Amino acid sequence: MKMPIRVCGRCGNALSQYNPDLVCAPCSRAGTVPTVPDRAWRDDQVQRALAAWDFGELLRLLRRRSGLSQMDLRALTGLTQSYISDLENGRKQLGSRDSIIDLLNGLGLPSDLRPLLLTPLWDRDRSTVSDTLDPAMPWTADRMVTSLEVAVGGPMKRRSVLTALSGAGLTQSILQSAIAPREALAAGPRDGTRVTIPLLASLQTTTDALRQLDASSGSGTLASTAKQHLQVLLGLMKTGTFDERTGQRLAAVTADTAIQTGWYTFDGGKHEEAQRFFLGALRAAHASADSRLRAAALSFLAIHGYSVGDPREAVTAARTARQIISDQDAPALHAMLLTRQARGHARLREERHALAALEEAEALCAKGPGEDDPHWLYWINPGEILGQRGSCFLELGRPIDAATAFAAARGMLSRDETRTRAQFLSRAATAQMRAGDADAGCATGQEVLTMVDGIQSARLDEHLGSMLREARQFNSAAPAGQLLDRGEALLKDRARV
Repeated sequence: MKMPIRVCGRCGNALSQYNPDLVCAPCSRAGTVPTVPDRAWRDDQVQRALAAWDFGELLRLLRRRSGLSQMDLRALTGLTQSYISDLENGRKQLGSRDSIIDLLNGLGLPSDLRPLLLTPLWDRDRSTVSDTLDPAMPWTADRMVTSLEVAVGGPMKRRSVLTALSGAGLTQSILQSAIAPREALAAGPRDGTRVTIPLLASLQTTTDALRQLDASSGSGTLASTAKQHLQVLLGLMKTGTFDERTGQRLAAVTADTAIQTGWYTFDGGKHEEAQRFFLGALRAAHASADSRLRAAALSFLAIHGYSVGDPREAVTAARTARQIISDQDAPALHAMLLTRQARGHARLREERHALAALEEAEALCAKGPGEDDPHWLYWINPGEILGQRGSCFLELGRPIDAATAFAAARGMLSRDETRTRAQFLSRAATAQMRAGDADAGCATGQEVLTMVDGIQSARLDEHLGSMLREARQFNSAAPAGQLLDRGEALLKDRARV
């Protein structure tokens, strides 16, 4: 009887019949970096453990199917051997989204198995959940509403993990927004409110008022209010009566509100939750037939990309948005999108592309607003473009040029938009100190600290932290010591709020 062929658990080559070990002699001698072979992932029991989120059982099964030791898994995942043992024996569980993502990425989870993580997501119809997550499925009004309901509902652990593990989905959403057929939106008669244009104008006024508050006092107190406002709009979308024209207008107000809700959430430091709002807003903007709103949603996805995600997605989002509005007389909107594109290029250290985008943005901004520029883009001006130039120079490692750009920008920024002004000046102080001008940097820093009282913004706090880290290099100088004492005390107080 012919013996079954055994293979090395590391390289996959056939094992000698005289080798009792689970790895071949070359791998044993060379200390080959361990990997989980694809065949181990194809085991039915492994896939059931993955679908059940039983990560202890998953590790145990993968080790048995791969011939790996707990020390091999330690090398792959960064977890200690004792922690792996506790996981396998049910004494501990993975609790955070980031730890789950790190584990699965370390193990090399194949991309085609990632949807298995959705298996226990909801008790409701799972096909609806999968369809909503998949940007390749037809874009419908129902899927748009569902995507925003998920965002309003708060963090969803399994959905968040899957989103973080599959960056390709974001790129597909960006591209799909440019080519998908528009949704039909007429609905009625139904039991809910009859939706009218005056009603929607009133709801838009609320969105605009929240936007103005954010520019002056930050987002800290706005996110929950904006979510409630968005829920009203989603309720109208689900139960209201409206014709096609009114439905498009309802989708437009919903998109604008979802964008702003996402922004307040992002400014509050909840980045994954914010991305869900931006993606839902992109769908609502698509349904509204307003290409400018689609561009706005894409611009915020670009901010997410260059700030906490993949800068390449920032470039893709901004470029796609500019293609979408290519028929619009909207130089200010194009200029804003070019600054987003420039920030992505700067993060990628693509200096030539970043500076070219900024130069084009400055030329467009100089033209003034066009007939199609939206009302909510009131804040685009030469000072904003110069400030973005300064931020790009900081990313590119050119602090002297950054300090020059920020200095030129500060006189053009509105004093009413305190949060925005404080962020720019904190970066200006950072640039001055990196350029070696500690006195100027500390003086600007003191000015910033005077401004921030009452402003609640996690992003601003991050900028303040960066500014203080630069000041520590000059700690022996009196101005730096004074800035650090005041700044660190202020950040501690803000953390308690």
